[in-house]
Amino acid sequence: MPVPKKRTSRMKRNSRRAHDRLKLSVAQVCNNCGAFVLPHRVCQKCGIYKNEKVLTVN
Repeated sequence: MPVPKKRTSRMKRNSRRAHDRLKLSVAQVCNNCGAFVLPHRVCQKCGIYKNEKVLTVN
C-alpha cells in the first residue's frame, strides 16, 4: 500500500476541506401568516402554497 513521501501542509489540507462545511438552510417568510417556511413547501401554520389553500390546518 502506498505511503505519502511528504507530509501534507496545513494549507493543502484546509483547502481540500473548504467545501465540507454545513450549508445554511434558507427560510422564507410566508406571505399570508408571516411564518418561516422552507422554499417550495406548504406553510404548516396556514396551509397555503403559491397563494392557494392546499392544506386544512386545525
